[in-house]
Amino acid sequence: MSKTASGWISGFLGVAIFAGSLPATRAAVMDFDPVFLTCARATIAAALGLALLAAFRQQRPGVEDLPSLGLAAAGVVVGFPLLTALALQHVSSAHSIVFVGLLPLCTAIFGVVRGGERPRPAFWLFSLLGSACVAGYALLGGIGASFQGDLLMLGAIIVCGLGYAEGARLSRKLGGWQVISWALVLSLPVMLPIAWLTMPASVGHVGAPAWFGLAYVSLFSMLIGFVFWYHGLAQGGIAAVGQLQLLQPFMGLGLAALFLHEAVSWPMLAATLAAVACVAGAERFAH
Repeated sequence: MSKTASGWISGFLGVAIFAGSLPATRAAVMDFDPVFLTCARATIAAALGLALLAAFRQQRPGVEDLPSLGLAAAGVVVGFPLLTALALQHVSSAHSIVFVGLLPLCTAIFGVVRGGERPRPAFWLFSLLGSACVAGYALLGGIGASFQGDLLMLGAIIVCGLGYAEGARLSRKLGGWQVISWALVLSLPVMLPIAWLTMPASVGHVGAPAWFGLAYVSLFSMLIGFVFWYHGLAQGGIAAVGQLQLLQPFMGLGLAALFLHEAVSWPMLAATLAAVACVAGAERFAH
């Protein structure tokens, strides 16, 4: 299998895992404080990441790698989880999911700025068209909005794009699962005390959906998904493979339809097909 093909397959698996993140976060913040949720998921994932690093006797990153690890941690360990958890107190998971359609474009921009990639002009056309398809679906869908929630989601997308690009750039040197594990370990001295201080006094009110949400975002969203995602971005290109995120909103809405029995509309299917076409076009002109 070619390096590029391997990158696209890994990237797709990462996107499929991330698709459940916002619905799971929405379920978790119904009973957990957003700050506690952010710190708890990072602490749990960091413990697992540290165990993996120790088990496989991974060499510590160099001092020159710490700034990049810090940026990755700020974006995907702290920034995106916290901002989305806060946003989901004001907007529904369905509404938040459509913002992910802007993430491929944001990731591609940071891939150029931080990763030194230079996609062809036609790539940007397909990337913009794909983002427009998702944004258009959001507007036509008439999903209820909150100005505060939207600002928080927009901020989450920006810091996440930076964290994706920075982590993928460093993955070429350290490896995908090693980068997210070290980023989690780097954040542990801050996240663990805050998780302890914000821990609910009693968990008697916490329902099963919230526990499931916490488990999902800790294990899959915070660690396993990044194993595939960073590997995919590093192998197939940050800007190119990042376009797979155009599919994530529709995967998330599909999960909502499957587990929450929400209707799947014809506009959703049409927008999904358009997004797939844009992903294919962007991939062709990415290099």
